[in-house]
Amino acid sequence: MVGVTQPRRVAAVTVAKRVAEECGVQLGQKVGYSVRFDDVTSRSTRIKYMTDGLLLREALLDPYLSKYSVIVVDEAHERTVHTDVLLGLLKSVQKARCQTSDEVVGGAKTNYDIKLDNVDGTQMTSPLKQCQRDKLPPLRLIIMSASLDARIFSEYFGGARAVHVQGRQFPVDIFYTLYAETDYIDAAMVTIFQIHLEEAPGDILVFLTGQEEIESVEGLVRDKLPQLPEVNRNIVTVSIYASLPSEQQMKAFMPAPSGFRKVILATNIAETSVTIPGIKYVIDPGVVKARNFNPRTGIESLNIIPTSKAQALQRSGRAGREGPGKCFRLYTENEFEKLADSTMPEIKRCNLSNVILQLKALGVDDIIGFDFMEKPSRMAIVKSLEELFLLGALTEDYKLSDPIGQQMARLPLDPIYSKALILSSQFNCLEEMLITIAMLSVESIFYMPREKQEEARTAIKRFSSSEGDHITLISVYRSCNEFLESGNANCSKEKTLKNMKKWCKENFINGRSLRHARDVHYQIRGHVEQMGLRIASCGDDMLLFRRCLAASFFLNAALRQPDGTYRALASNQIVQIHPSSVLFRAKPDCIIFNELVRTNQNYIRNVTRIDPMWLTELAPHFYASKD
Repeated sequence: MVGVTQPRRVAAVTVAKRVAEECGVQLGQKVGYSVRFDDVTSRSTRIKYMTDGLLLREALLDPYLSKYSVIVVDEAHERTVHTDVLLGLLKSVQKARCQTSDEVVGGAKTNYDIKLDNVDGTQMTSPLKQCQRDKLPPLRLIIMSASLDARIFSEYFGGARAVHVQGRQFPVDIFYTLYAETDYIDAAMVTIFQIHLEEAPGDILVFLTGQEEIESVEGLVRDKLPQLPEVNRNIVTVSIYASLPSEQQMKAFMPAPSGFRKVILATNIAETSVTIPGIKYVIDPGVVKARNFNPRTGIESLNIIPTSKAQALQRSGRAGREGPGKCFRLYTENEFEKLADSTMPEIKRCNLSNVILQLKALGVDDIIGFDFMEKPSRMAIVKSLEELFLLGALTEDYKLSDPIGQQMARLPLDPIYSKALILSSQFNCLEEMLITIAMLSVESIFYMPREKQEEARTAIKRFSSSEGDHITLISVYRSCNEFLESGNANCSKEKTLKNMKKWCKENFINGRSLRHARDVHYQIRGHVEQMGLRIASCGDDMLLFRRCLAASFFLNAALRQPDGTYRALASNQIVQIHPSSVLFRAKPDCIIFNELVRTNQNYIRNVTRIDPMWLTELAPHFYASKD
């Protein structure tokens, strides 16, 4: 089989559909895809698209990836954490498989080898012996990107050959500003109208950093249109960002009405993940919103930073897909020269707990000695090891624990969520925890369009719980199920989806996110059933569920301070409840949270009230020692 990895699920799905269409075959037969919680493959699949994280999980069951003869790692320049770990693993697997036939593809050599323990703790046959026994062919590895610094990857794989393939079919003219722009939002709006009034027909793609900016520019364009002559008011704006409902996203792919110019306002989702037809002009402000995790404080910040040259190249390329195009960069050429060549690898700016748990499950005990392309900081590794130890995933000598650590590694979730599921089985509220984690695993459930914010707030209040956000999410999920089950028991799948879409629209729920959450719930439930965990419901006894939340998320507890702020107990950071929380104005004495993010302040999201005494009772190994 040929495996092709993509950094984003949307890319894996859309490219697989396109290739199946061009091959003239049904998706899931010769060509298929597999992403977390969605597998569209069969025994006849020979070309398989997947996320890089999915291939890593496959390696847990098949450490030498024996079903693959070729693996293509696409969009490698994005340097996601899964891509970097996968490359280290593939390098070792390739070495083992090449040695069996005295062939080293691309000259790949490494002194690193996989340590040999299966997920269930049994001894594993050595890579070389298993490859010799099974007579596995060499693994062909192709690293691919439209804007790759090939030298780094070539050196990592021992001088592997770099091949340049001319990809762009049409030229793109690049334009820079003469002077630095102080307000890129205003500059983007001015450029939109300059293109519309002075350039030939063709759609415009504008890159922005997030939903708030997109809605702001959309409003500014709408306000400006009446000031134009009537003949020039033929503009239609559409948005595309990850949390937008799918039916809204699809508007970006539809042709503009006859005689109109379409302006697509997008986040970096439009850089590589999707191809939108009709684009002739690109506006690039040169900024992107990026997450950065500080292992010392435990805070994940969300900052607007300059793009890299690689990202700028990807963005400009969107204008040349169907014909000659133009890219307007809202910064000077001198500023472009100062940009970093490539994006900082995610592995240097994220929480490594999940990565380390997966490596431990693969039998890699020496995390610091693992052959990363670029090593994360020692502090980040140590902090993640400490977190896994406190969650019970590792023993005192930092081996994978039995059974907790092995069970956690089997679940395709963040370690803290995996532990929550295991604990909830003991608290007799696994069904409620399944719902909660499914809802937390998707984009924002609530949809609040700017023009209908008051209606949306009223709708959300119908589901709100005075106990917190987790129980509010359970209420949304159960309410939808009750609606679908009442009088719709014998409906077809199409009718059920139509009813669900109607319910979501009436209640300002992101239908795409809720459908995804239902799929995630189904998939995770299958995992926990296979593990033999007892699935029970606490019904309406949310006291039991909140105690389970305290036992599960004890590392994410915070106490109210006299000034109304909160102190995160594990890190001593001063934080505030995010305005989107149902407890934003309630200010309970003690809470647990799921996410700590810094924007303009330190905000905690997904919050539920707990009794502070529960912490010493349910997590004495942490809070007794802190006292």
